[in-house]
Amino acid sequence: MTTFEGYRLDLARRELSLAGTVIATTPKVFDLLAYLVQNRGRVVSRDDLLEAVWQGRIVSESTLASHINAVRRAIGDTGSQQRLVRTVARKGFRFVGDASETDAAETGTAPASATDRNDPALAAVPATRPSIAVLPFVNLSGDPQQDYFADGVVEDIISALSRLRWLFVIARNSSFTYKGQALDVRQVGRELGVRYVLEGSVRKAADRVRLTGQIVDATTGRHLWADRFEGVLGDIFELQDRLSESVVGAIATQLERAEISRAKQKPTESLDAYDCYLRGMASFHQRTRPAIDEALAFFHRAIALDPEYAAAYGMAAWCHCWRKVNRWMVDVERESAEAAHLADRAVELGRNDAIALTRGAHAMGHFGGTIGRCSDLLDRALALDPNLAAAWLLSGYLLLWRGEPDGAIERFEHAMRLNPLDPEMFRMQAGMALAHLLAGRFCAAWAWAEKARADMPTFVLPIGIIAASHALAGEVEKAHQAMQLLRQLDPELRIATLPGWLPFHDSADGGRFAEGLRLAGLPE
Repeated sequence: MTTFEGYRLDLARRELSLAGTVIATTPKVFDLLAYLVQNRGRVVSRDDLLEAVWQGRIVSESTLASHINAVRRAIGDTGSQQRLVRTVARKGFRFVGDASETDAAETGTAPASATDRNDPALAAVPATRPSIAVLPFVNLSGDPQQDYFADGVVEDIISALSRLRWLFVIARNSSFTYKGQALDVRQVGRELGVRYVLEGSVRKAADRVRLTGQIVDATTGRHLWADRFEGVLGDIFELQDRLSESVVGAIATQLERAEISRAKQKPTESLDAYDCYLRGMASFHQRTRPAIDEALAFFHRAIALDPEYAAAYGMAAWCHCWRKVNRWMVDVERESAEAAHLADRAVELGRNDAIALTRGAHAMGHFGGTIGRCSDLLDRALALDPNLAAAWLLSGYLLLWRGEPDGAIERFEHAMRLNPLDPEMFRMQAGMALAHLLAGRFCAAWAWAEKARADMPTFVLPIGIIAASHALAGEVEKAHQAMQLLRQLDPELRIATLPGWLPFHDSADGGRFAEGLRLAGLPE
């Protein structure tokens, strides 16, 4: 453990914190800071950093500079002040802050074992943190139309638990791959890499609801806790809070109630608006064009019922974003203006709502917002909820738009780690594909894009990447075949329309993608 100016750098837990609050950092930024601090007695060169942090891989000067800037932001420094990280002209960098070493035993942390660090099966779960997967609750209402309600309850519990920084929580999309299946929790634990599994049921009848839940030790199959909560529907938020409290208490009884209370965040006091929001999420996860249209209508109804419902604004904005990426927009100018307004309201109302910030900030990047502001908002979302896989995923796309493919790859990899069985993995795969394309790794680009196309055959972006990467690699016939498929899905796509499709802020990156599509046969 190293301390400096009130900051704590915990190498065993891979955490940077200030006054007890963990500061969100990407893996490379953490490694870079750790290396600078550990070598604070000397100037470290660019080659030293590349060897230690990037394992000798060649990266651009802009990528290194952006990571140094990210290190400075994480510790309250700037490029002009250089109070802690100083640039030594033509030599490298040096950490110049006063730092001291503290024994891990004094801080209550323990280093990870060599076995844990080297075992691929445990790579998804930090050894120093307990981990949990919340499985879909069984709907016992006798009405399949109420599935959305049971799913919404589970999503809120996942969201509440994710705000506990010490707990590694598997994301909703991975947990929900087990919906409707007869389960062996030990197998679930092995597949998701978690120590504990929470499962339960929801029974909703008239104005009453009953929640039941149980925690199982996934390594032994032993039941650790079970409880039941009943009440009128108007108390649903209180019931969910009580369930989250009990889960946390069963895993770590020493956790103080003050910390548990941080996991409580009601999205809205309007139950009708909340119901519309849940229905919108149920439609959104179906991914088809009609389902996205239906989801958008539900989110607008939620907003009409509760004009300060930040998450509903964020999801409505992101529906427009998804329509844009899939080129489903009809009145582009009107819909873009509406999306920009929704995104602005999401981040204005949702300063402490990680979901609203994540969806709203990413939509801003597509509809006129500055990349710098969008990145700051997503960093805030990650600070609020470091287990929110969507924030890691969408911040990766923002790095793509600003021309940092290697940084984007790190974000996508982290999102995949949080979502090992995500049914919407195609978004992450498409991001990886585009990042490799922009970095000039064309073979890797089309390989990732093929994975995305296999998961969602109608998603036009990976098909465009396949065509462009083959063309830039000189594989003309394969490029033409992919272009035929692309034009079948989107006959109106042209080179001239690309700037309105993907918001590249680096003209060189947009130009490389455009040149690949041009070589593959896309008309001007």
